[in-house]
Amino acid sequence: MCSWTRPARRFLSTSFLDLQALDAWIASPKSLVLTDTFHSNHLSDLYITLPTRDGTRGRPFTSPVEGTPLGFGHHLAFFHPRNPEASLRTDGTDADFCPPEPFSRRMWAGGTMTWNRDLRAAAVSTVAKIEKKGFEAGNPMIFVKQRIEVTVEGRSEPGMVEERTHVYQPSVTSIWKRLPRPVNDLPKSEFSLSYTPTLTTLFRFSALTFNGHHIHLDKDYAQKVEGYQERLVHGPLTALMLLESLIYHRPGAQLRAFSYRAHNPIFVNCAATIHGAIVAKDKANLWCENDEGLVGMTGVIQFDE
Repeated sequence: MCSWTRPARRFLSTSFLDLQALDAWIASPKSLVLTDTFHSNHLSDLYITLPTRDGTRGRPFTSPVEGTPLGFGHHLAFFHPRNPEASLRTDGTDADFCPPEPFSRRMWAGGTMTWNRDLRAAAVSTVAKIEKKGFEAGNPMIFVKQRIEVTVEGRSEPGMVEERTHVYQPSVTSIWKRLPRPVNDLPKSEFSLSYTPTLTTLFRFSALTFNGHHIHLDKDYAQKVEGYQERLVHGPLTALMLLESLIYHRPGAQLRAFSYRAHNPIFVNCAATIHGAIVAKDKANLWCENDEGLVGMTGVIQFDE
């Protein structure tokens, strides 16, 4: 079943929140430096996970070799925090850049990527912006925008800059039901790519990104804690599939910038279709929808050819 009713929250008094501690956390500096090497073996694991590269669509699987330029968005499989399991939050996520309790329910909301040159590298992650929303309306949320600059050794300027936004909600609220978010004014689809993200897909992508979030792997958690009927497909996996679909249909495109936004969840074992349209000579709109036409994510890519 791929139709759904979105978990929402009844009016929640904020009197139980320690706003002073929350504001102190917001004001505190946050930075994380991660180094990694773009190993061809790890990239091969990513390639065989992606339906655009796994050799099942009439194009043979080609394993990358050392020196292969990093694909657009493929840095997502690198630069992950390496924290012991005992230091993770109760939902299996890393505590880095997470607000204090009770804001423990995390969702990937969207982000941007820009590319300046080929990558080979160190990543510096900082918190670019933190916003409190919905507190007056009884639906408190914390939006944390993380900025990641990937810089090749020996260079001073980053070759790729990513911003990703997570939204955090309190865990102490009761679930009720709300209709999905509609997405309007999309262009006519000019190309498409369909696939079904299975539990194996989610497991492999979780392993590739060192992501232990229970919402992707634990059905009981997804249903009883988060209020969804099934496990959710990773937001960055869907974002990566938007990029991959454009490259699949226009292999000569050199991407410059990408922005995307999550609107509705995409569920495991539900057919998904990436649609795309070239709306200007250097701009494409892409979106992912399920087999009932519900749009899960939209994106805009700027590119050269």
